[in-house]
Amino acid sequence: MSTGSGVTLEVHGLSKSFGGVKAVDDATVEFLPGKINALIGPNGSGKTTFFNCVTRMIKADSGTVTLAGKDVTRSTPDRIARLGLGRSFQVCRIFPRMTVMENMLVAVRNPTVSALWRGAHDPEQLERARGWLRRVGIDHLEHAEARNISYGQQKLLELAGVLMADPEIVMLDEPAGGVNPALIGRISTLIRELNAEGRTFIVVEHNMDMVMSLSDHVFVFDRGRPIAAGPPAEVQSDPRVLEAYLGV
Repeated sequence: MSTGSGVTLEVHGLSKSFGGVKAVDDATVEFLPGKINALIGPNGSGKTTFFNCVTRMIKADSGTVTLAGKDVTRSTPDRIARLGLGRSFQVCRIFPRMTVMENMLVAVRNPTVSALWRGAHDPEQLERARGWLRRVGIDHLEHAEARNISYGQQKLLELAGVLMADPEIVMLDEPAGGVNPALIGRISTLIRELNAEGRTFIVVEHNMDMVMSLSDHVFVFDRGRPIAAGPPAEVQSDPRVLEAYLGV
């Protein structure tokens, strides 16, 4: 269980270009530990690229990332995960032909048959996996193949798999994308509960109702860098945010 030790994530001067397009442009963000942070912005504003650079799924051109006081700018995704950061993806990363339980037991960082075999014979790992499946509400699907469950259930499975590593910071990339309203409510409730237990959340999301009701602090991106930050009510009325979204 997360201890709520206040693990910090700070990003300074992060940049990433693809050809002539600057997807992230000298972005500096210091996320609030122990809070639900949201990262919003128009399509193409650089949010997912920013996520990918922070977690080293892609290499940034410049800038620094500090996690738990350690410079992880050139670290591997594995090391970043071991330091307490877990993430989901805009498009679910699951193994469709494996069962829900097999997805839980295969370490995302080392998806090998031997790892799965060890996990299947480890009562402690099995119980932990069942506990998280129960927590997200899909324990009844333990033996179902992942490809045969709904997209919303796949999102919950991915989140449960992230939580198996007991991260202090959880980065979620569009958790409400393609999900029905009832499931959005369940995901929001789960995020609140996990946050109350000490986990920091950083959520990229287009569903503004979800963002504004869920978040403690909102960072707004436009053209690859943050243009505004603050509590939801404050950000909603910021002229820079209205201009970015509406062009007014």
